[in-house]
Amino acid sequence: MAHLLSEFRLRDVVFPNRIGVSPMCQYSCENGRANDWHFVHLGTRAVGGAGLVITEAAAVTPEGRISPQDLGVWSEAHFEPLEKITRFIGTQGSIAGIQLAHAGRKGSTYRPWSGSGAVPEAEGGWQPAGPSALPFAQNYAAPRELAVSEIHDLRDAFATAAERACQAGFRAIEIHAAHGYLLHEFLSPLSNHRADEYGGTFENRTRFLRETVAAVRKVLPDRCPLFVRISATDWSEGGWDIEQSAALARELKTLGTDLIDVSSGGNIERAQMPVGPGYQTAFAERIRRETGIATSAVGMITSAAQADHIVRTGQADFVLLARELLRNPYWPLHAAQELGYPMPWPNQYLRAAPAGTAGRMPAHEID
Repeated sequence: MAHLLSEFRLRDVVFPNRIGVSPMCQYSCENGRANDWHFVHLGTRAVGGAGLVITEAAAVTPEGRISPQDLGVWSEAHFEPLEKITRFIGTQGSIAGIQLAHAGRKGSTYRPWSGSGAVPEAEGGWQPAGPSALPFAQNYAAPRELAVSEIHDLRDAFATAAERACQAGFRAIEIHAAHGYLLHEFLSPLSNHRADEYGGTFENRTRFLRETVAAVRKVLPDRCPLFVRISATDWSEGGWDIEQSAALARELKTLGTDLIDVSSGGNIERAQMPVGPGYQTAFAERIRRETGIATSAVGMITSAAQADHIVRTGQADFVLLARELLRNPYWPLHAAQELGYPMPWPNQYLRAAPAGTAGRMPAHEID
């Protein structure tokens, strides 16, 4: 029976356990470049034993950033500092993943500790773009509607970034189509009012994402797994919902997607979300059961027993943690001890490990 600390294989990548670091924006870049903060932040979670370490949302164009301080991957130069990070993550036995994103109408906003709402151009902001000219909220900038040619350019930008990411050592690629950002905006009828081939029907609203997935899969090596993060529901009547999410997952599976990373919300400013422990897990379970595709669960998963139960009962194949890993980067090591499964510790930390704990192999011995 699979459990939280068991290996998990997708294509040619073997994850040492089912614990992943969920993408978490750090809002700490200059011109989109990662720096020492990102090296320490991501590297520490690999030291802590997470089987998968995913970067924060990485914008495929400058205008695709949420804030001016977001991570970017729109040029080869952006991957130089990231390559150093992927190498270190690999030495700890973890798999390095990257989330490729475009913020859409939620772009050009202040980072959380600097303010709220739209950043004016005088402070480094820009006019965001989306499927329709509908602002996310009153204090957000009104987006311009993307032309069809621009949609095609963005599809290609995702593919170019994915190809470069593989060359930089990332072994898993995730496309961000959740939380009210660009690809999610196209999916939801609440944010997509287009009357062309990218709006209206389910087929049209999902077209941009399906084309992007196909373009990314085409440039990825067969050995590299592809994830797609979705919001399973808008939590709002008339919006995107779990039935559409399951139907979409079936189509993404045929296009070469290997795992659906299941979250929810983010597209409506005041959606009524029943937030509580594991409140999104049922969505991951339903998509997994109805489509046969692997899923990951995320959202207020905090204890080892809770995370293990999700995997053991087949609700999801993977568990992604965010805030809990900010509070405790070594959560996986402690979870393994609590659940009674051996997990190797970094050799440098063995003096603090439980008696009988094994150390990690030197980097040159890791396959």
